[in-house]
Amino acid sequence: MLERHIRQKVEQALGYQAAVALIGPRQIGKTTLALEIGEARGAIYLDLEDRSDREKLTEPKLYLEQFQDRLVILDEIHRVPELFQDLRGIIDQGRREGRRTGRFLILGSAAIDLLRQSGETLAGRIAYINMGPLDVLEIPDEAPALNALWVRGGYPDSYLAETDEHSYHLRKDFIRTYLERDVALFGPRLPAETLERLWTMLAHNQGGLLNASKLAGGLDVSAQTVNRYIDLLVDLLLIRRLPPLHGNVGKRLVKSPKVYVRDSGLVHALLGLANFDALAGHPIVGASWEGFVIENLLAAAPERTQASFYRTSAGAEIDLVLDLPQGQRWAIEIKRGLAPKTQKGFHHARDDIMPDRTLIVYSGNERYPKAEGIEVIGLRELASELAAEAI
Repeated sequence: MLERHIRQKVEQALGYQAAVALIGPRQIGKTTLALEIGEARGAIYLDLEDRSDREKLTEPKLYLEQFQDRLVILDEIHRVPELFQDLRGIIDQGRREGRRTGRFLILGSAAIDLLRQSGETLAGRIAYINMGPLDVLEIPDEAPALNALWVRGGYPDSYLAETDEHSYHLRKDFIRTYLERDVALFGPRLPAETLERLWTMLAHNQGGLLNASKLAGGLDVSAQTVNRYIDLLVDLLLIRRLPPLHGNVGKRLVKSPKVYVRDSGLVHALLGLANFDALAGHPIVGASWEGFVIENLLAAAPERTQASFYRTSAGAEIDLVLDLPQGQRWAIEIKRGLAPKTQKGFHHARDDIMPDRTLIVYSGNERYPKAEGIEVIGLRELASELAAEAI
């Protein structure tokens, strides 16, 4: 069993807030983690996708007042959005009676959906915690484990599968389930075939600039429709839009965001790449590594870190710019291979944005200076440094 480092954050939040919302994609391990936390607290667990559990909450106050001194875990709360109003009353009554913290652990699979439903109703009563896939700091510190995480992705069942083939079929099933059932729960009914084609096109263009018009032409829909579909995939925490860095540098900056399928294992499943050999010979290998590195670094970075990329029309470019809460700016170039080389555009970009640190993340583990003010570093070591910044 792998230890999820977000557990400590959830338990701390339950110690100071009445309700905690744990938000992340389906099958990411939210329920497993919640049950582990709840076991030590004698928690009550309700799966709101189960009709019998939903029926228990026909009269929420009447049912939940039986468990005033116990943690209540509410899984997939989007099934009963009207429950938020009742939770507010229960929490407020508990506060008046001295029960202020650790009342509810709420699990949700869509960021915007859950925020929209609870934002006003539970303002000041709820803490939000994002849970992502397994990351490089949660797996064994060895090359085979890192390769497996990259190829299979960070969804626990996929990463821990007995074989690459088993992992691949799990991811294909996950994609099919999302398209045929789950997407309809969170947005307007969308043609599953069209959304799958868009998702696959985004995987082929991993890390590319968003061009809604070009995507729309390939799907025979409008650019507005493409943007709406991408909005939904972003809300479901399946796609990341990485914004360009905006700054007064006197240069013509690229204005479109870069788009990534967030989990590398899903990228490979969408493209039919079942194992490392298939990935290593595919044109997507470099972009896949780039997206994998970005997700792992952002998982480790302190809260309120601003992430972007830098690119000018003249070709100056840096893959990832992190503006940390403490005021430092880190410029990060991502290279696959053991002998990373830099281009002119990288040095021009560095001169433009004047970062406090400049780092090149590569596939090896040795750390060494590349040039004055530029350091080559492995992914795990840089993720550890970012995690230390969060303490």
